[in-house]
Amino acid sequence: MSVEELRGDVEAGRVDTVLLAVTDMQGRLQGKRLAARYFLEVVLDHGAEGCDYLLAVDVDMNTVDGYAMSSWERGYGDFVMKPDLSTLRRVPWHEGTVLLLADLTWEDGSDVVASPRQILRAQLARLAERGWTALVGTELEFRVYEDSYEQAWQRGYRDMTPVNLYNVDYSLLGTARIEPLLRKIRLGMEGAGLYVESAKGECNLGQHEITFRYADALTTCDNHVFYKNGAKEIAAQEGRSITFMAKPDPREGNSCHIHISLRDAGGTPVLAGTEPYGLSTAGRHFIAGQLATLRELTLAYAPNINSYKRFVPGSFAPTAVKWGVDNRTCALRLVGHGRSLRLENRVPGGDVNPYLAVAAMIAAGLRGIDLELPLEEPFAGNAYAAGAETVPATLRDALALWEGSDIARDAFGKDVVDHYANNARIELAAFDAAVTDWELYRGFERL
Repeated sequence: MSVEELRGDVEAGRVDTVLLAVTDMQGRLQGKRLAARYFLEVVLDHGAEGCDYLLAVDVDMNTVDGYAMSSWERGYGDFVMKPDLSTLRRVPWHEGTVLLLADLTWEDGSDVVASPRQILRAQLARLAERGWTALVGTELEFRVYEDSYEQAWQRGYRDMTPVNLYNVDYSLLGTARIEPLLRKIRLGMEGAGLYVESAKGECNLGQHEITFRYADALTTCDNHVFYKNGAKEIAAQEGRSITFMAKPDPREGNSCHIHISLRDAGGTPVLAGTEPYGLSTAGRHFIAGQLATLRELTLAYAPNINSYKRFVPGSFAPTAVKWGVDNRTCALRLVGHGRSLRLENRVPGGDVNPYLAVAAMIAAGLRGIDLELPLEEPFAGNAYAAGAETVPATLRDALALWEGSDIARDAFGKDVVDHYANNARIELAAFDAAVTDWELYRGFERL
């Protein structure tokens, strides 16, 4: 949607509200509902302000210690939300409403380097120096419940009813059971300018996936966070709830497989070529870089305590740091042929912040290319039984690897590494202080 179209809609009374949003550390949309006239007359040229604590709180929006850029000592000042007009779109499920994303800067115009969108932009700039662009697709799985979000909260998220009571992986009958909701989400996203590909059932009870056409990396990540927020809003309007959390129960978790390929300035594939498995020399080094850095950068792929519950052998979530040709047991899967050749990272779950994950994949690949890292042979067979090095088993393990990583500091800078390390420490401290249902059930009477 162009600004000219927005002006026309505002003048005709078809649009009255503009949502200006940023993506926070948790991958959520935060921002303001602006009167459309105010947006056009003031915010369009000058931006809006938001408290810098938006990048320095936990998932409950509690102010926490340890962040250099935002604290009580620094006064919790503002940063500037600078509208990115290329992201302007309609929000069909809200009357008279459009949305656009913003980049975050300080008052002097300098970037807020810990902003997820800026972290990805920095890696895209490194690609641009070589005349390359990244094409990315993300595949988000989610679970749907008959219960509303309010009902789920009041029940402590216990005894909820999934919309399917058995495995509906690829089942047309299973998806038909909730097609009205799936269709409303698909059509809503189409109306917002996203290119919907398909919807399918998945393995867990009430688990589904809607996929979208790949695009340039920044557009895909922008669409990802918009879709995730919108799907929840649409479900809530229907009196149901959706969760993208990585592991909501002991069965299969919610994944977010990320596909990536590179193109040069002429549109020629960078990773594809005439070498074995359809790879180019750069493609071999790119995958080698992913393998060499995966453990150190796992915090960017699996940012929460719950993320690590997915990594169970035989669950289609990876454990082995291996790559394979169309092998879903490996952390990295090579798929496609020729122009469609791409690498799939199977580590991220539905809770991933896409900007951070894609930035990490680009940084890893460029390291492999720059150092001309050799690529091991692809793994054939069951990688769960390979006896290979594994993905970190816990957030605590991933944090230690991230904090000790020269690779992360070289790619993202000390400020970014320290910022997201603090976020992980805050989550670990909160979890360590909690008394869980598991402890109560095991110990209240019997211990």
